[in-house]
Amino acid sequence: MDTIGHYIGGTHIGATAGERSAATFNPATGEQIASVLLASAATVNEAVQAAAAALPTWASTPAPARARVMFRFKELVERNMDRIAALITREHGKTIDDAKGEIIRGIEVVEFACGIPHLLKGEFSDQVGRGIDTFSMRHPVGVCAGITPFNFPAMVPMWMFPMALACGNTFVLKPSEKDPSTALVLAELLAEAGLPKGVFNVVNGDKEAVDTLLAHPKVAAVSFVGSTLVGEYVYRTACAHGKRAQALCGAKNHLVVMPDADLDKTVDALMGAGYGSAGERCMAVSVAVAVGGVGDALMERLVPRVQALKVGPGIDKDSEMGPLITKEHLAKVSGYVDSGVAEGAKLVVDGRGLKLQGHENGYYIGGCLFDDVKPEMKIYKEEIFGPVLGVVRVPELGDALKLVNEHEYGNGAAIFTANGDAARAFDYGVQAGMVGINVPIPVPIAYHSFGGWKRSIFGDRNVYGLEGVGFYTRVKTTTSRWPGGLRGGAEFVMPVLA
Repeated sequence: MDTIGHYIGGTHIGATAGERSAATFNPATGEQIASVLLASAATVNEAVQAAAAALPTWASTPAPARARVMFRFKELVERNMDRIAALITREHGKTIDDAKGEIIRGIEVVEFACGIPHLLKGEFSDQVGRGIDTFSMRHPVGVCAGITPFNFPAMVPMWMFPMALACGNTFVLKPSEKDPSTALVLAELLAEAGLPKGVFNVVNGDKEAVDTLLAHPKVAAVSFVGSTLVGEYVYRTACAHGKRAQALCGAKNHLVVMPDADLDKTVDALMGAGYGSAGERCMAVSVAVAVGGVGDALMERLVPRVQALKVGPGIDKDSEMGPLITKEHLAKVSGYVDSGVAEGAKLVVDGRGLKLQGHENGYYIGGCLFDDVKPEMKIYKEEIFGPVLGVVRVPELGDALKLVNEHEYGNGAAIFTANGDAARAFDYGVQAGMVGINVPIPVPIAYHSFGGWKRSIFGDRNVYGLEGVGFYTRVKTTTSRWPGGLRGGAEFVMPVLA
């Protein structure tokens, strides 16, 4: 049985005194495949101290040199894609193709970070006063921490640390203890790319590790992706300790189906967005809003597709959907389905109790589909994070907009329509941070930024893109005048530059 440790100061670290451990499982089989160490406060402190010691040299490294490390890292990740994808599938359960897809979306952020010399260019204004120039520069904030979820063990960390490192910061990553191996491989590839020791560190752990990072006086900024309950705690605790913080959190993403939508393409979109990665995505579509009389036709097409979903282990090329991450999460998702039935929603397709021959102990559930879901139901109000799609019926587009806007989450929303006026009205009026028009999962490309509204985010900076540059840097503005331009005598009034 493998033991998964930490990566600190360029070295793999095993168990230290007082450290606990947790089991890591293969979701496809239910078998324990490893034991992951849970970092003590002392171990986290060791990682932060390593990052702090490496900071001065790395921060003063020219931006083009930092960019070259990112270029080499990108090449290494691409070369090792099959290896990383296999690790993700083994520990998370998603299909191999889905795992490769998340790696590619992570690589896009690395590509953006490769342009950091241009992104860090300052501003200069000459002769703002007689003989006086003013210029601004972006400086790294210091030691940064990232706390990432189980559902994207490669992509979400790569939303954070490439930007942080390229901007001249050092980094401590606390990945999910449910699928920890990918982070360690990324650390090895960064070292192979030429990143100096201590600039990037990985500590596996649970709440003790998180709390230590949030309170540590040498951690300057914290980035989090995960549930709203934990995210709000992380954000408020980090801020209370004087840190810059961002927390990207839960979601209940709606896809509005207009009567003029191409229903075949809409159903294709709903299948991928609702059931891809077993619904374990913060951008998964979990609510379809059927406008006008389109509900019956939509259900007529959806039902057979959900019934025909190919559920199986991620290593099986025929699988469209793999298992859920843990036995406990399987029970939680099944409990939501029970709740929907109890509250009166129509369970048209029931995926509970799925058992696969040869994988009887795996954490499988088939696709579930509800009709006539009401806004007061638990399955509508809460994020399920599983392959459960609910259909809500409303008479008009205005009712659909009201439905979306009154929900506490505002991560993403989409509309499928052939009508430009309807699309424009929806785009302008919807209260969500990311909008799709005939696009079901509108995750922005790396040179834009990812982030929701309302309780889907805490903090005023989105992740990656120019927002990421802003989060991982602080501006210093200098006003200069040289001796020949100095005025004689003391001045006791507010200085003016004219």
